[in-house]
Amino acid sequence: MAPSFDCMVSSLLCAEDDTSIFGDNDCYFGGSGEVGEFGSTWDHSFYRNSNQDRVFNGVGEDGLPLQSEECVVLMVEKEHQHLPNAGYLKRLQGGDLDPAARNEAVGFIRKVHAHFSFGPLCEYLSINYLDRFLSAYELPKGKAWMMQLLAVACLSLAAKMEETEVPLVFDLQVCESKFVFEARTIQRMELLVLSTLSWRMQAITPFSFIDYFLYKLNDDKTPLRSSVLGSIQLISSTIKGIDFLEFKPSEIAAAVAIYVAVETTTVDSEKATFLTQHVKKVNEPWWSINDRFNFVYLLIWFEFAGQSDEVCGSDK
Repeated sequence: MAPSFDCMVSSLLCAEDDTSIFGDNDCYFGGSGEVGEFGSTWDHSFYRNSNQDRVFNGVGEDGLPLQSEECVVLMVEKEHQHLPNAGYLKRLQGGDLDPAARNEAVGFIRKVHAHFSFGPLCEYLSINYLDRFLSAYELPKGKAWMMQLLAVACLSLAAKMEETEVPLVFDLQVCESKFVFEARTIQRMELLVLSTLSWRMQAITPFSFIDYFLYKLNDDKTPLRSSVLGSIQLISSTIKGIDFLEFKPSEIAAAVAIYVAVETTTVDSEKATFLTQHVKKVNEPWWSINDRFNFVYLLIWFEFAGQSDEVCGSDK
């Protein structure tokens, strides 16, 4: 049994006697109202587990349309609020933060995610929470159990945000867990994560943009099912390592959209330019938009070259 975590976050405990860390309020959707600005046009439901087999059709089964161009522009402006703090990647690369410990935590999340057949967005959010927390909060040295506790808490929070059926927090500790934590301990770690991330849990991810980008690349028509499923697979793969931490969600989504589109059709330069213009505002002044976009595209190409048949299979 791992040491108690109670003393570290006792100040974050709610006064109510409630087994759930989420009350009846809506603060976990952003607290300060950031998410509310996107309204009903920002919908991740396609990427939740219960809807993975739904065919993209430009308008969701729930009646929600694709994001408007205004919504996409707003998300580009806000996406930096849902990223790890500046310098996080360099700290991992330089050894200030332990990349092996991060990899182990990510591996644990992915195994548990697969065990419960959670949706791709749940996995992405779990690792997003993990990276954002590690970039803002320094865990005590020499306590390996805390990284696993953090991984369990991040996965639990993501599942509560995105899954329709959520296991008890204690039951998330499967797949040969090195440590086993009490539910109360996990919930207190969840509170620390929520506080550290300023309750911004409905993060903007590449999934927020991919529908719109695929639709535009396909002449405002329904994209191929293989393009949608291939995009999901590619986006899910980019979160595993640290190479893609340098890029923002809109950049990754644009590169993925063009990558899968090239596998199934011809993408002219005008369409590609249209996507890169959407992510222009997010780039550092010392590096041009084309250089950054080409770099993330090449990373995806080198990562997945030779897997085109698996990633972008033909429609049946």
